[in-house]
Amino acid sequence: MTTSGTGGAGVADGLVGAIGNTPLIRLRRASEATGCNILGKAEFMNPGGSVKDRAGLAIILDAEQRGALKPGGVVVEGTAGNTGIGLTLVGNARGYRSVIVMPETQSREKSEFLRMIGADLRLIPAKPYRDPGNYVHYSRRLAEEMGAVWANQFDNLANREGHRTTTGPEILAQTDGAVDAFTCSCGTGGTLAGVGMALKAAKPAVRIVLADPEGSGLYGWVKANDLTVAGTSITEGIGQSRVPENLNGAPIDDAVRIPDAEALEQVFDLMVHEGLSIGGSAGINVAAAIRVARDLGPGHTVVTILCDGGARYQSKLFNPEFLRPRGLPVPSWLE
Repeated sequence: MTTSGTGGAGVADGLVGAIGNTPLIRLRRASEATGCNILGKAEFMNPGGSVKDRAGLAIILDAEQRGALKPGGVVVEGTAGNTGIGLTLVGNARGYRSVIVMPETQSREKSEFLRMIGADLRLIPAKPYRDPGNYVHYSRRLAEEMGAVWANQFDNLANREGHRTTTGPEILAQTDGAVDAFTCSCGTGGTLAGVGMALKAAKPAVRIVLADPEGSGLYGWVKANDLTVAGTSITEGIGQSRVPENLNGAPIDDAVRIPDAEALEQVFDLMVHEGLSIGGSAGINVAAAIRVARDLGPGHTVVTILCDGGARYQSKLFNPEFLRPRGLPVPSWLE
């Protein structure tokens, strides 16, 4: 995002300066299979290991600018994990304390990492959004009780604005504007909406495609304005039974639904053939990018997001004892 003038152009100014400006990686096998250039934005290379570092930074900077967050303040958020990590690290760097509410169903690796970096972690039972005990509602009430800032990543438009002003322009610069489609999955919708807004402003013909797992209503919302939910997914942090404010008015052209097995095929393929370790949501994104590329035909450039790394899900995605009972593929090297 920013660099220090004191140490040369290549020196990041602290943690905040190291967030963003991630490389675009050409995914060789996906590109060769489709005749397109399929490019993954390597968001796992952010300091906190995920795309959510951008959301954490954007939300905290916005709260500071509004005067809501002052030195020594507290930030509270409900999260599947990665936004909590981003908020905690940015908070540490800027002098704030972070209280993170997370469903206890999320990966052990994320909860352990949050504790390690100093978050005040509150694990609660997983409940649907319509239930008052849902982690989002719980975090809002907790922030009110503490007199703290509620990050509210789902409905706080600072989230998508951060992507509109950083992630989108980075993609345009890295591709010299030659991007034909962008696809990614949605939790808050901030990445898809913000990047979509930036790309459409520069190139109106670009296709913006929402990628959705089973058990989410967003595919049906895009296709038929129907949020009905069916099925389940092992992916974490993506999929919705409602439309977050960050998705309202987002320039979305289409949607694809990706089953877990198809996403895992990409996770394992990228690991063993290209040396890229990615999580489940990134697997959905790559699978979606392949579908979008096939729909467009050879010669196009499709960009997606490699949200985070596989190590954050080792106990699930790379655990045969977790995968087999669910009828999901197991990595051949772990058989």
